[in-house]
Amino acid sequence: MFVKKKIIGILGGGQLGKMVLDVSNKWGIDVHILDPDKNCPSSRLCSKFFVGDLMDYETVIKFGQSADIITIEIENVNVEALKFLESQGKKVFPQPNIIEIIQDKSEQKKFYLKNNIPSSSFKIFEGIDKLKDLIIKGQVSYPFIWKASKMGYDGYGVKKIVDNKSLEKVNDCNFIIEELVQIKKELSVMIGSRESGETVVYPVVEMEFNNESNQVEYILSPANISKELEVKAKKLAHEVSQKFNIYGIIAVEMFLTNDDELLVNEVAPRPHNSYHYSIEGSYTSQFEQLLRSILDLPLGSSQNIQNSVMVNLVGDLNSKGPVVYKNFDQIIGIEGVNPHIYGKFETRPNRKMGHITIVNKDLKKAKDIAKHIKETVIITGKK
Repeated sequence: MFVKKKIIGILGGGQLGKMVLDVSNKWGIDVHILDPDKNCPSSRLCSKFFVGDLMDYETVIKFGQSADIITIEIENVNVEALKFLESQGKKVFPQPNIIEIIQDKSEQKKFYLKNNIPSSSFKIFEGIDKLKDLIIKGQVSYPFIWKASKMGYDGYGVKKIVDNKSLEKVNDCNFIIEELVQIKKELSVMIGSRESGETVVYPVVEMEFNNESNQVEYILSPANISKELEVKAKKLAHEVSQKFNIYGIIAVEMFLTNDDELLVNEVAPRPHNSYHYSIEGSYTSQFEQLLRSILDLPLGSSQNIQNSVMVNLVGDLNSKGPVVYKNFDQIIGIEGVNPHIYGKFETRPNRKMGHITIVNKDLKKAKDIAKHIKETVIITGKK
């Protein structure tokens, strides 16, 4: 190994961990994985696999003691355990205090407000009754966005509320409501930073969401925006990264409003769906950049090799049970098509099962191919 031998421990063994392992195995780095599912995508690729609850204090501490450097592929982890491990001299990336803020959307929004980071207006609630009372009094009006403060991901825990009927479908938990912003586009910018002080910024990408599932469906790189907005978005993402003082990688999701204003929506301090295209489309993938940053190695070039469009492959609405992939033979021969199957044995509606990146100098042509793939490939359950 070309760096001093260190064991990296990753909390979470889903597809993000699997794609980090693709790089670590190429580089000869030992990586341990902790995940509650013994059949998770990362379980067969890591140096050592541990089955356990990511939210359990003792489990996370025991796992962390087996590694020199600890990182995450999901925010829903026991932060207090990570704080203890850090106090014992373990390197934890991102830092536990950052994970603590980001895993709670209420705290995340307060962080933006405190640090003068532009974001949509919001209110915090501890239960549904207080919100209903304010609606009755005319102090809150429809429509608005409802977000559970904790445990939301991939479109879950986020709903557009337009009337009393839709309000009745949300969980009674700690949550925030946000102003429904009129937007042109949703953008994302990835930042990589290491302790020695080096920082890189990836090209701005454009995210297109499925209206029904609220999941990212397509990623376009680069985003179809003006040079002025590109510079502005990169500057804002860099500011967010600096305010958090984060080491590792962080994806900053933004709204581009109808007035060309940029508002930070959410951040992810780990590999993110919006930069999966970087495996084929960038000189340095986000997964390699994560390893470089936490090992404090020189960061790689974040520039695009080629224009790219990524399309998520999810279980169809009738899928449940052992997964079956249909019609792959019809798209596998198309030039520039790069499939990634995550290795999940069970499918269900809208579960992310893989993605395909299309590289092409013509971004419109790449998008047309992505749409063709979306219409052709079917992911369903064995009947």
